[in-house]
Formats: sequence, C-alpha cells, structure tokens
Amino acid sequence: MLTQDTLNAYWSTSLVTTNLLVALNLLGALLLGLLVGYERSYHGRAAGMRTYGLVCMASAALTVIGGYPADWFGAHALGPVVGDPTRVIQGIVTGIGFLCAGVIMREGFNISGLTTAASLWASSVIGILVGVGFYGAAMLMALLCGISMVWISKLEAWLPSRQAVFVTLAFDPNFVPIEQNLQNMTRARGYDIVNGSVSIALKAGAYEWTFVAVARSRNPMRPLSELAQALARFEGVNRFNLAYARN
Repeated sequence: MLTQDTLNAYWSTSLVTTNLLVALNLLGALLLGLLVGYERSYHGRAAGMRTYGLVCMASAALTVIGGYPADWFGAHALGPVVGDPTRVIQGIVTGIGFLCAGVIMREGFNISGLTTAASLWASSVIGILVGVGFYGAAMLMALLCGISMVWISKLEAWLPSRQAVFVTLAFDPNFVPIEQNLQNMTRARGYDIVNGSVSIALKAGAYEWTFVAVARSRNPMRPLSELAQALARFEGVNRFNLAYARN
C-alpha cells in the first residue's frame, strides 16, 4: 500500500546523502567533459563542449549509481526487488544508442546531430535515475542538461576558437586545379586547409573538390564573405558552397 511513510522513504537521510554524492560526481564529470570538449571545439571539430559534457555526465551517472544498489527504490520501501534492474539499465542504454545513431547526419565532412544524440542519451539516464528513486540527482541532471543546451553554446561562441568551414568547389570542365594555389589563396584569407581533408571527384568531365578549412585566427565565427569573394575570383571555379561546420 502507498503510504506517507513509503513516500518519505525516498527522501530519507541515507538517500539524500547518496543523492548529494551522485550530484557531486555529475558536476565534476560535466566540468571535465566541457574542458575536453573545448579543446575539440577550439580546433573546429564537429563534437564540441556540449556533446562532451553531456556524454561525460551521463556516463558518470550510470557508473556512480551502480555503487549504491542498496539505496535503489527507496531502499526497497515497497518490498524486496524482483528481477535484476542492472539488466534493464543495460537494455535501455543499448536501445537508446540505436536511437541516437539515427539522429546523427553526415554530409561530406560536415556532421550534425551529435549534441542532439548526446542529449537523448542524457535524457535516458535521467529516466534511469528517476526509475531507481534518485529523484534529487535526476532533477539536478535535468537542470544541468538544460543549462548545457542553452548556455554552453553561448559560452562556446564567446571563447576563442578556430572555426571550421566545409567547402565544396566545382571547377570548369577540362580545368585542372592546383592544390598549392588553392592553399595559398585560403591562407591569405586567414584559413588553413586541414591535412587529409581534401576529397576530389570527377563529374561530367569537371573536377569537384571538397575539403575543410580552419580559421588561423582565434576569433570565433569568422565571416565567410571574404573567403567567398576570393573563391568567386579563383581561376576555373564554376560554383562553390561554403558552410560553417556545426555539431
């Protein structure tokens, strides 16, 4: 029977203490994940601070609750636990992985949906925390996820970074571009072509190049207008497409 004593069991001194310990682990993991993610964001990679922070925090949450099985379900306020909850958690994590993979999109070197996938996985962990009765930790993690999604992107844009740009160039038929000339042009506009990112295709007798260029300056979100104007005047270019690489 559901009684006031049963409800109070989920907020006992022991469970509140456990929730505080879990909360400290969540905060620490989020900060460390943001630190690692900033290094990737600084170099213009697809996965940035939000993605790393959410994944690190969700991983810590799953790991730390495994150390307090005696406190699950209000310390068994409704009776002994039937079955193995860890197998249920394992199934949830596996299933949500397939869902997260479905929201990640890749077009050439441009990748999108990574933060959405990380937030989905973090949401599943929030559900697990609620399921085992760690309500305080679940509410804190939901709050941290919301802050990460809304404010970390603003912090990421404010911090110095080298913004990556995804470039597609289509040349005139029978024109053979020279990579060194292209590198010199982009370098003069403040960008470096990432080593190993150049991809070359031949379509209807015309070459099409795709590559990633990274801003040499540390200023965030450099405008593309100057680079676009230079590409429009570059010898042999028939058409081009520029886009900031985002996650």
